[in-house]
Amino acid sequence: MHQIVTPAEMAAIDAAAPEPVEELIDRAGAAVARAAIDLLTGTYGRRVVVLAGKGNNGNDGRAAARRLERRGVRCLILDAASPPPVLPPADLVVDAAYGTGFRGAFDAPALADPETPVLAVDIPSGISGTTGVASGRPWRAIRTVTFGALKPGLLLGDGPEHAGLVTVADIGLDCSGARAHLVEGSDVAGWIPARPRTTHKWRAATWVVAGSDGMTGAAHLATSAAQRAGAGYVRLSTPGSERDPFAPTEAVVVALPDRGWSDVVLRGLDRFGSLAVGPGMGSSTDVAAQIRRLVARASVPTVVDGDGLRALGAQARDHISARPKDAAPVVLTPHDGEFEALTGSAPADDRLEAVRAVALVTGAVVLLKGPTTLVADPNGNVWASDSGDARLATAGSGDVLTGVVAALLAQGVDPAHAAAAAAHLHGRAGALAWPRGVVASDLVDHLPHALAELPGG
Repeated sequence: MHQIVTPAEMAAIDAAAPEPVEELIDRAGAAVARAAIDLLTGTYGRRVVVLAGKGNNGNDGRAAARRLERRGVRCLILDAASPPPVLPPADLVVDAAYGTGFRGAFDAPALADPETPVLAVDIPSGISGTTGVASGRPWRAIRTVTFGALKPGLLLGDGPEHAGLVTVADIGLDCSGARAHLVEGSDVAGWIPARPRTTHKWRAATWVVAGSDGMTGAAHLATSAAQRAGAGYVRLSTPGSERDPFAPTEAVVVALPDRGWSDVVLRGLDRFGSLAVGPGMGSSTDVAAQIRRLVARASVPTVVDGDGLRALGAQARDHISARPKDAAPVVLTPHDGEFEALTGSAPADDRLEAVRAVALVTGAVVLLKGPTTLVADPNGNVWASDSGDARLATAGSGDVLTGVVAALLAQGVDPAHAAAAAAHLHGRAGALAWPRGVVASDLVDHLPHALAELPGG
């Protein structure tokens, strides 16, 4: 996993480094110079303009220019405080104006040729290192070299669109204390246990309680996703539904009464490794009360999504804390609207802090959906997944994610890791599908491919 540290955390890491700051600047400059040479595809006679600020970010750019000049590159260093309205012609522009601690707005000067590539130092100038929000008119870099660890602003908000390809340069900083990490396929492969030769369907069984009259699609998607993500047995129940002729063929459909159904589920949970509740269940007072009762009394790992989140609402902490003392954790999977139902307001621009706060208050693992999905546990640890793209923005996508989380929980994966792994696999399933026209059921179909591409898969 790649470490992620906030600007404040990085400032503390910098201050604690045993090496003098000049040594760290030289190492950073070397990393930037290597990236510049790679982008220039040559050195002698190439022209580079470096826009350098007065801080260490600017010093990193100046150190890179010195190294490039020794390789035959013609470098022009311009002061970021008073740049010309249009930069001189160049083969590459190095953005070393402002770093992660910048406050204010940055209006980048125009490029002589709009096609000139921009290489950003640590983070594109004008992008908040904490939130990724753009202030002013920053350049869109083709590549960013960041130091020691990723910064949240490279993953959130406007950051990904402005940073281009991000590489992390090791300059000797100790980032081992990072509490946030970017999930990779190798991490997911390590979290999902191998299936023993003697396994059977009940070793990874999940019960999906979802759907309502006219809203069975959400239940079917969650069920199918759980099956494709490794659940050996999936029971599907929709309160008030006697039969479900369009349910996935392999699902075991068990009827529930339209009232008082939570007790029926609670009595039958002993053989199940996980429970999923909420998608497509509607918002009636009785349904909400039954969801709250089920969440508060179930002992197995439980993932709550959709209408289940709205049922818990601002009292989520009370219902989760009422669970039996030996109960497994709850995973909440809100999008921004459902986050507001839980907290009373939409997530702030600092999404890392927002998801941490809800996990701490509720005592649950919280998966906050978004272009970069964030997972937090109650201890303040965060896992980020950027494996998906806009193809996930389709009706039913979240129901698929619910099923994947449930399946991984049923396989015994730690709840925080199950949520983070599910986010990664969900994103990869979308990325492996077609460029356009993807619907939620396509994500289900591509889950086996996402699992197969994992190291050792």
